[in-house]
Amino acid sequence: MNNRRDVVKNDYLWDGSGEPDAEILRLERALGKFRHGGRPPELPEDLAAAHRGSKNDLRGAQLWFQFAAVAASVLLVFSIWIGLRLRSESVATGSDWGVQQVAGAPRIGTQAIRGMGEKGALRVGQTLETDRESRASIAVSDIGQVDIDPDTRLRLAESHSSRTRLQLERGTIHAMIWAPPGEFLVDTPSALAVDLGCAYTLQVDDSGAGLLRTRMGWVGFRLNGRDAFIPAGAVGETRPGIGPGTPYFEDAPAQLREALREFDFAKLGDAERTAELTIVLTKARKADALTLWHLLSGASLADRGKVFDTLNASVPAPSGVTREGIERGDQVMLDAWWNELGYDDISVWRKWEKTEPPVRLHPR
Repeated sequence: MNNRRDVVKNDYLWDGSGEPDAEILRLERALGKFRHGGRPPELPEDLAAAHRGSKNDLRGAQLWFQFAAVAASVLLVFSIWIGLRLRSESVATGSDWGVQQVAGAPRIGTQAIRGMGEKGALRVGQTLETDRESRASIAVSDIGQVDIDPDTRLRLAESHSSRTRLQLERGTIHAMIWAPPGEFLVDTPSALAVDLGCAYTLQVDDSGAGLLRTRMGWVGFRLNGRDAFIPAGAVGETRPGIGPGTPYFEDAPAQLREALREFDFAKLGDAERTAELTIVLTKARKADALTLWHLLSGASLADRGKVFDTLNASVPAPSGVTREGIERGDQVMLDAWWNELGYDDISVWRKWEKTEPPVRLHPR
């Protein structure tokens, strides 16, 4: 870590030269609307003499007020900048998460947080647990907020400037995240949930099966190269040893959802899986293009052509995307078709996965 005195060694801060700090630019934009637009005050060389000679002169008082206001503004900006720089250094080496008691007595390790609104600190490697009477909320200003329901156990596995990782062993969390896409991750026993700029609810039952509902934005689920993208209004399920299933919208026909669950997670032969897939394709609405797109790669090679035809009837394949290419799993074509569905650009996910090491799920 740099010496604290290095924080203030920045020519841009003093005379505008040199490379500007990103936090300074952000502060300049935020405070720019308060910039004084008139002429700067002209202060006499001998302020004390001028003050004695103009006790009854209101202009003298105004000059002093303007001078004090300017000085206070400069001091405020400098103090905020120093605070942000020091905070960013502390985040870079691992930071605590503030935990607030909402109900009952949630525990950090063996330490209970009992008082109404009492706060604690969750450090890397520690576990936060609620019983059936407890609720808690954890927050970091530049990442987001996570509310924890009763009967939930989670661990802070990683926390630094570019990545925060929780491990949800069981229970339910509600996340509202404003960190950049891909920087907030939640491990579950059956898949990794990757925030892509969103609000969502994630549940894990005692078997390790997961259920994710996205309220805003979208979330990625991953295990062993098997991906699922869950936009607002959609649901994604996971199972231990299998990973994420095919996402669907909550208002999708019941028969479609039941057949999809069998297709994804039941132990079926090829003919049985094809039969379940046929039910999905028959019951699919135009709004179920999300589900059909995932089935382009989730179906067997023999069945991908039928999925192509069904999706193509509701959302025509873009130029350059062919039936043959989809049948052989051409990723460029799949990505191009995703971008036609009206959700966020798939390049956000592709950028993230280039920097993500293989998924290592925590043991139960």
